[in-house]
Amino acid sequence: MSLVFSALASVDGYTVDTSGSFDWAAPDEEVHAAVNARERGIGTYLYGRRMFETMRVWQDMGGDGAPDVIREYADIWRSADKIVYSSSLTGVTTPRTTIEPVFDPSAVRALVEAAPGDVSIGGPTLAAEAFRAGLVDEVVLYLVPVSVGGGTSALPTDLMLSLDLQEEHAFPSGTVMLRYRVTAPAA
Repeated sequence: MSLVFSALASVDGYTVDTSGSFDWAAPDEEVHAAVNARERGIGTYLYGRRMFETMRVWQDMGGDGAPDVIREYADIWRSADKIVYSSSLTGVTTPRTTIEPVFDPSAVRALVEAAPGDVSIGGPTLAAEAFRAGLVDEVVLYLVPVSVGGGTSALPTDLMLSLDLQEEHAFPSGTVMLRYRVTAPAA
């Protein structure tokens, strides 16, 4: 199985802008359906505290009246296990969620090797630790046609990675999906 880092990002490489907003990254229905198709194979999500706090809204989303793509993603998210790496969280309010006080690369490597499906690492801060440890196998970026000029970088800015393009898809909205295999992780 693989450890996959996936993110919606601006064309200049940021997941949030300088004010911390990511409203500009909201996917349209077609992009959301593509994300859902890719996420169906994820059995476990690895999050830092901030990313978990952003994502936990999916526990209650997708009720009656919600668009099909929203209901589908909510079901995908709820059915996966979640591991949150945080020294400040003492409890969680979502099922299938555990807290680990520290990110342990050896434990993550063992988890990925034993997983029945792919494992996703969410959030650029936690993912940077996994990139530095040479754990990330695949990068999937959905580049949104906007340049935000700064914020939180999707990929580590202090690390060189060699990537091999595996797939690309341009959506009518202008968003482009790029899927890479990591060929030379951090040294």
